Amino acid sequence: MILTIDIGNTNITFACYENNILKCVSRLETNRSRTGDQYAVEFRQILILDHVDIQKINGAVISSVVPELTRTLVQTVEKLIGITPIVLAPKVKNGLDIKIDNPAELGADMVASAVAALNKYDLPCLIADLGTATKISVLDEKGVFRGCSIAPGVDISLNALSGGTSQLPALALETPKCAIGTNTIASIRSGVVYGTAAMLDGMFDRMEAELGTKVKTFVATGGYSKDIITHCSRKIIYDEYLVLEGLLSIHEKNN
Repeated sequence: MILTIDIGNTNITFACYENNILKCVSRLETNRSRTGDQYAVEFRQILILDHVDIQKINGAVISSVVPELTRTLVQTVEKLIGITPIVLAPKVKNGLDIKIDNPAELGADMVASAVAALNKYDLPCLIADLGTATKISVLDEKGVFRGCSIAPGVDISLNALSGGTSQLPALALETPKCAIGTNTIASIRSGVVYGTAAMLDGMFDRMEAELGTKVKTFVATGGYSKDIITHCSRKIIYDEYLVLEGLLSIHEKNN
């Protein structure tokens, strides 16, 4: 059984796969002050609740966009199962041909999602990841990673509006009934929800034009994807566990 861990700015998502079948998946809030031992206790409790036999876990792999927590979670895995996990980094085999200015700059989560998409979907493929940031990755018709775009995510947008303006309230994400808001809260939600959807539509159009060929697959992952893509103008596949599946594939390539 393989443990896959994705350390994000907002959440730490982890899953167990047995014979390439997803057995369980859980999320913890990202907390930079916790120790490896504290995370190990939480992981253990959750895995037991999910009826996972921890002794059967014989491998682990981590992707992280929070460098200060990477070593902490390595210690967590070592404490939990007695194995040092693979940490996704430029020298780790991933099977992805990355054609950008500095491949080492590419976030581990974006590498993992691209690896999974390369294995699953028709090419060319555009991958939107809607989490703390809104990221769109481009795989061309040969499966080459051509580049990406990064914009503020839903949380950042909401927090910036409520935190940086005295008269705008803090609020949770909900889909408004229409794009034309008739009160402050509805207007903010319209701007964030429909604005993000419109940005995806516009960026997909621009990226497709720059590729010079028709994109065959549009896929979305990340915490806000399901709420946003229903308001986009084209068909977008929702793939909740794309990053975790990519990590599983990368683990296989390195064993």
